[in-house]
Amino acid sequence: MSKSVARLVSKPPRIKGSGRRAQYSASTKRALIEVATELFAEHGYASTSLDAIVAGARVTKGALYHHFTGKRALFEAVFEQVERAASKSIHDQIKGERDPWEKARTGLRAFLEVVRDPTYRRIVIQDGPAVLGYERFREQEERSTFANVLSIVTSVLSTGDWELDEPMQRTFARIFFGAMSSAGESVSLAEDPAAASDRVEAAIGIILTGLQTLAESGGESGQQPGPTTSAR
Repeated sequence: MSKSVARLVSKPPRIKGSGRRAQYSASTKRALIEVATELFAEHGYASTSLDAIVAGARVTKGALYHHFTGKRALFEAVFEQVERAASKSIHDQIKGERDPWEKARTGLRAFLEVVRDPTYRRIVIQDGPAVLGYERFREQEERSTFANVLSIVTSVLSTGDWELDEPMQRTFARIFFGAMSSAGESVSLAEDPAAASDRVEAAIGIILTGLQTLAESGGESGQQPGPTTSAR
């Protein structure tokens, strides 16, 4: 990746127009999140102590508890920033693509780069579900990355005569989002992430090529997807 998730996380925006106390409080919170990100990524949630985090951030435990109720709350803040950074990384790579199909392929490659990032892999994929609980994990994941998937799916579906309303477009996006999340997990946890990533890219590339062929043929090769399509 041109920018790692960790690097994006470590440079949060400064607060403008606030007093010295607010600036100090914000800088303390940033330091805690930055150090916690590094320690969680290197050692994992279970093996990282609050003592190590406050020592690394050079603050007191009282300062930590001023901003967070405990270790889990701090992890959730780290998780949110890592997810936002990943989402921004993907968005930055697809925003210049005008062709919907290239946008989809670029987005796929960007996503596969993200899930191979060590910080993302440890914090989001490995520790996220166990620490946050599955429902909270999915909620946070959808909040940060679903918009990119929806943008890509909407662009792709706009190239064909699908005649899909917005609820159906969102349904397609959720299906692809679920598939991508599962694929990302398999890549992240694979013994050989690069090889697993190549297989996922090839498999989803076949699906995209099939959709593109169908769209460019005007749907003549089969029934167009829509609310009335049913499995038999």
